[in-house]
Amino acid sequence: MLVKDKAVALSHGLILSRRLRSRSKMTKKIFYDQAQYTAKQIQVLEGLEAVRKRPSMYIGNTGIRGLHHLVDEVVDNSIDEAMAGYCSKIKVIIHQDNSVTVIDDGRGIPVDIHSFTNLPAVTTVLTKLHAGGKFGSGSYQVSGGLHGVGISVVNALSEWLEVTVSRDNKVYWQRFERGKPVSDLQVTGHSTKPGTKITYRSDPEIFDDITINFDIVAHRLKELAFLNARIKIELVDERDNNKTVTFKYDGGIVEFVKYLNKNKDVLFSKPIYISGKKEDLEVEIALQYNTGYLENILSFANNIHTEEGGTHLSGFKTALTKAINDYLKNDNIPNLKKYSLKGLEQGLSGNDVREGLTAVISVKLLNPQFEGQTKTKLGNNEVKGVVSSIVNDKLSAFFIENPDTIQKILAKSISAYKAREAARRARELVRQKNGLSLGSLPGKLADCSERDPFHREIFLVEGDSAGGSAKQGRDRKFQAILPLRGKILNVEKARLHKILSNNEIKAIITASGLQIGEDNELDLSQLRYHKIIIMTDADVDGEHIKTLLLT
Repeated sequence: MLVKDKAVALSHGLILSRRLRSRSKMTKKIFYDQAQYTAKQIQVLEGLEAVRKRPSMYIGNTGIRGLHHLVDEVVDNSIDEAMAGYCSKIKVIIHQDNSVTVIDDGRGIPVDIHSFTNLPAVTTVLTKLHAGGKFGSGSYQVSGGLHGVGISVVNALSEWLEVTVSRDNKVYWQRFERGKPVSDLQVTGHSTKPGTKITYRSDPEIFDDITINFDIVAHRLKELAFLNARIKIELVDERDNNKTVTFKYDGGIVEFVKYLNKNKDVLFSKPIYISGKKEDLEVEIALQYNTGYLENILSFANNIHTEEGGTHLSGFKTALTKAINDYLKNDNIPNLKKYSLKGLEQGLSGNDVREGLTAVISVKLLNPQFEGQTKTKLGNNEVKGVVSSIVNDKLSAFFIENPDTIQKILAKSISAYKAREAARRARELVRQKNGLSLGSLPGKLADCSERDPFHREIFLVEGDSAGGSAKQGRDRKFQAILPLRGKILNVEKARLHKILSNNEIKAIITASGLQIGEDNELDLSQLRYHKIIIMTDADVDGEHIKTLLLT
């Protein structure tokens, strides 16, 4: 017993000894690492080196989106001049080598010596981050070409860049390569017409591909022309026989909404236009309803397309819903009694009043706060209240003055409410009748014997006869066949209650094992097949059926 105790003690001692030696080595390594981690290991990236080191932090990525973000930054500087009232024409040229030139007839970037950098102002703007005329309120009331990046980032990520400034009856020129000046600012001539010309070529060392996409640039320039009424923007592509398009819209965002609705049946011909200014915030909104079921709302802040929305969009949605519901509660409104308002005691929902709505929201403010470096969401908290107040006041007045228009909007919104309620009842009915369980699978489904959904696959087959052939050729162990009769419903153009009454769609949903409902009700763990295969004829009808099924 004593020997055993000694053996145990010896064993514990060896383990403890190993742990102490290991801890000693770790301690020595920590001291060694600390000794190596000194001021020498701290990198200081001066000027535009940080941009070239981590370009995605400034332009989102180095793919096609980041590449065209450079074009946007240069054009936005010209647009800022236009918004300030100093520029009426902008020209963008895509050259044979995919370099880009942007010319405007604005005031021209200043060329006098900057007191802080002791460099010409134009050189400062192009070589220093966070340098520009948009930080103070003297030069620009609003601007979109600044988001902690600006034109200096374009310079940093360009193989070369040349700037030409016409100002004070002189023409100035300077060249940069990869963000660094390779020449001094020089006077090269005389001109009585002010303006700025910037030509750059994106750096192939930074970007995956530097080929400029004409359609992407044209789409953005068209947006800018809509958002800034009466500004002329010209785009030339020298790679395609000097292909030229010109954008100029005197009607501004009203024309924008008409353009978005051009292939749709609208409820009223003239879009509703709302504008107002409060607390250094300018608001412009145009909206129009169509007979469709989808909403299409585009929001912009200082000409930047806020794809993720933000506080301006939230304010608009809140005010639109409130204005329409307030109108519903007004007993003095003519023709209101013709609508069946049963169940509407709580009012219409936001989804109800936005069905078939096309709208453009444009706000311009002094200090925009964008979430994310690529300006996709507006975060200014004060904007929501201002937009909501302006929209509610203007819409309420418009509805009183234009009863025919609001009657059409009400009819559309109440119809959407009734369809939503019908869809809810239909979902509940389908669940009660079918249970969407394994015990109530479609009778025409030829199921497989495999139990694991990962190894199971289902073929959606066009026609009963083709379904019979597929059944004969399948592997019964893991392949299931569901024949479909004819062309199924186009769900893109139908409301949910109509979709739920379609037998073929119900069969697909039931066979899949999923339920019918909102996104948050979807439980993918109930999916009975992890592979769904569409099998149609190799003809036009087959392609059409495939498209309908994918939709």
